[in-house]
Amino acid sequence: MSAAHGVRGGGFDPQSWAAPARTPPYYPDAVTLTPGADPAALVARIDTATPGASVKDSFADLELTGAGFRVLFEAAWIHRPAGAPATVSGLEWEVVRDPDALRAWAHAWDDGAGDAGLFPPALLGDPDTFVLAGRHPGDRPVVAGAVASRAAGVIGVSNVFRLDDATPDTAWPFVLEAVHHLFPGLPVVGYEHGEDLSAALAHGFETVGPLRIWLHEGN
Repeated sequence: MSAAHGVRGGGFDPQSWAAPARTPPYYPDAVTLTPGADPAALVARIDTATPGASVKDSFADLELTGAGFRVLFEAAWIHRPAGAPATVSGLEWEVVRDPDALRAWAHAWDDGAGDAGLFPPALLGDPDTFVLAGRHPGDRPVVAGAVASRAAGVIGVSNVFRLDDATPDTAWPFVLEAVHHLFPGLPVVGYEHGEDLSAALAHGFETVGPLRIWLHEGN
């Protein structure tokens, strides 16, 4: 997502990924890749002077309060094995392929919150990113969606939503149905918290570790 918005540089070191310029909203400025990452070295790689700086603490083992951060929320990594049963949602699904369809999907995901521009057309050029749209049979409005990302033998799922039934539980059958057909031999992973975590667990996921999102207090 950062690359699609033109945020480049920084990148990977043995302990983390980081961006030197502010990343798009809802996306972290740094992500730890190993337990026991050096907090000072991590914070030095990101822009904390611009509002909105955040860190995805992938192992929930950082202490960043001394650097001016607070815990935004605690969450859990989730995993659903490749052999888990397929689901049936009653929706028609497709992979978004063109900018107009992406714009319609983004407006459905945003649902009037003012962030529909978060998903630029450049995202469609990534061969490992799949924007999934769900519709009722014979109807055109997008009512459900997610983003599936293929990497290292797994499918990561994020941005899960459904509009016509607002409970978190109802979006997962559509997402898992689409992912099962696209990638039947790959496990599905992601992270969730609160009611969204409970919904994922009800659909065959299990937790595999904690994570924590930190937000800079000056923001």
